Amino acid sequence: MSWSDHTELSSYAEKLIRARRATRAFRPEPVPKETMHTMFSLAGAAPSNSNAQPWRVEVVSGASRDRLAASLQEAHAARRVSVDFPYSDDLYSPVQQERRVAFGGQLYGTLGIGFDDHAARAAYDAKSLGFYGAPHVAFLFVAEQDNARLAADVGAYMQTLLLAMTAYGVASCPQGLLSFYADEVRAELGVTTGKLLVGISFGYADDAAPVNHIITERATLRETTTFHG
Repeated sequence: MSWSDHTELSSYAEKLIRARRATRAFRPEPVPKETMHTMFSLAGAAPSNSNAQPWRVEVVSGASRDRLAASLQEAHAARRVSVDFPYSDDLYSPVQQERRVAFGGQLYGTLGIGFDDHAARAAYDAKSLGFYGAPHVAFLFVAEQDNARLAADVGAYMQTLLLAMTAYGVASCPQGLLSFYADEVRAELGVTTGKLLVGISFGYADDAAPVNHIITERATLRETTTFHG
């Protein structure tokens, strides 16, 4: 490969990675099946320890998607939570909490929701269980066990999938909240094995929605990375 080819490839890679962002308002038109099959096939090239590939993926569209959204919102209203991977705000360090608060200020500020308007925030959370209007949602399960190493491999699959979607002009939003209702997801989809890690809403972005123009800050290289030697 020539120098110019390397330069062109690295430039494309940077644009692709930086173009990926969480979308929270979608248009209703579906992604063509051929495009979906291509994206999920590419995601299968993700790395995993000893090539174990410990992911199981359930992609939901159409009437199944609508039934599932209704089921999740009903469970949310009834506070019927079922989480496969334990969650608590305590898992975040102080600096991570600061980043979360800053992002929340951006998100809810764009939506016109005040910092102390807990009712409006809760209503938006409930609405998000409708996948932000996306016509499709993918659920990523860790096959059989909830081991952290296996979950890390599924995380690598998720990032590969998100980049594949970006490359094909498909918008996406990983939603941790979807994993808070794992039993509902399993019941609706007939899934009997695996632990639910995350759900990813996807489709085509509504570019007119202000919420889709939020640009989040990232920590500097110095804050996150140390080079030795």
